[in-house]
Amino acid sequence: MQLRFHTLALFTAVLCFALALIWGLRPEWMLWLWSVEYTSPTGLVARRNAALFLAIGVMFYRARHAPPSDTRRAMTTGFITGCLALAALGFSEWINGNAGPGILLAVATEIALGLAFIQAQRSSVVQPQASR
Repeated sequence: MQLRFHTLALFTAVLCFALALIWGLRPEWMLWLWSVEYTSPTGLVARRNAALFLAIGVMFYRARHAPPSDTRRAMTTGFITGCLALAALGFSEWINGNAGPGILLAVATEIALGLAFIQAQRSSVVQPQASR
């Protein structure tokens, strides 16, 4: 199934807005899901992460109609890198016992988004026409 950038960008924006709300208003819910104790320092980091999710959501919402370009490719490549790095870190934290199995939901989502953006990026590359 070919995913269009527009659809993927809109889904990512909505997901990031939801995560910004949860991390900003109720960070203890996500930390509970991950079996991580809520403390003032973890709350501080969680609320700061909420601002990053908000920014990413705004970027993808605003870019959802952007045609293939170097700028769109840079944005998606950065997001792919971030998603796959977060997935690796989340899995590592689970393996090391620093997070519970709930973090695997985040890991799966990050891998799925990273792969989906790779597919969308590849499908938007214009193949050069052979000259006759």
